[in-house]
Amino acid sequence: MKYKLLGRSGLRVSELCLGTMGFGKEWKWGADYDTSKQIFDTYANAGGNFVDTANRYTEGTSEKWLGEFIADNRDHFVVATKYSLRDGTGDPNFAGNSRKNMMRSVEGSLKRLNTEFIDLLWVHAWDSLTPVEEVMRGLDDLVAQGKVHYVGISDTPAWIVSQANTLAEWRGWSKFVALQVEYSLLQRTPERDLLPMADAFGMAVTPWAPLAGGALTGKYLRGEQGRLPEASARRADYANRIAQEVVDAAEKLGASPAQVAIRWTMEQGKTVIPIVGATKPAQLEDCLGAANIALTDEITAHLNELSRIELGFPHDFLRQPGVIDVLYGGAEVYEQIEK
Repeated sequence: MKYKLLGRSGLRVSELCLGTMGFGKEWKWGADYDTSKQIFDTYANAGGNFVDTANRYTEGTSEKWLGEFIADNRDHFVVATKYSLRDGTGDPNFAGNSRKNMMRSVEGSLKRLNTEFIDLLWVHAWDSLTPVEEVMRGLDDLVAQGKVHYVGISDTPAWIVSQANTLAEWRGWSKFVALQVEYSLLQRTPERDLLPMADAFGMAVTPWAPLAGGALTGKYLRGEQGRLPEASARRADYANRIAQEVVDAAEKLGASPAQVAIRWTMEQGKTVIPIVGATKPAQLEDCLGAANIALTDEITAHLNELSRIELGFPHDFLRQPGVIDVLYGGAEVYEQIEK
């Protein structure tokens, strides 16, 4: 497996990240201990070193098991976990982005992971209550204490991330080096603002659900059962059309649909590192095969066009010929700026 720098940092991470939300069966799905260990070993044996978990996953079991799996070679693995979502009930300070919850949650994660440091701490989601400066100062304090090495942010509007990183740069605090968002052939809305923002700040992007909950594997086209209800947007006619095209492309390439869908996300930017999860070792082996295939220009163009979204205002407005003419004095200049 190849390695990439995580955004504007010196941290080397594998080109596919292992998601461990399915380590544990507390949520009535997922993998038991032995199967989770097999999945982890499959990833590690393939050269993977970047593992993603969260304080909330399977009520803490994911972190506990992961801590055991990495114990013999802790410094080799890049462990990412998150704070923000509740890991207690009935207490508002056991959730959210506040400094109080941040410090409490990180201490809990360190204990469950049985480690002295977290390589990458994600803000899991924006609570719209905590001041940006409180979050960034708290994260910088954790880095200064050596409990956290790098910080990232997930599931947050682009303007807030921009404000946070600008404030951190101004104050000399640790900036977000990575962005985690839902992104796939069925969810391309991050292309409006989140992905351009990440590129502008030099942030790595780690898409979650690159298979759209399994929809892009074609399993629902085959009539297989899954966790997605039939009313889910991922199973609508539009989603089925794209899934069928992914299946067709896979047949042409001699690959699997999962590999095609994941590879598409990998090719959407300089540092796009999809998070792949599984409840069976064979599923993960299939996903890891995405690192060894290449999409043809024809297939990529077809999938891009089929799944294309409206960028909306102001993006579409700024691409109108008349606006280009008066703003840039001609399309040629505009095209140079686009590059």
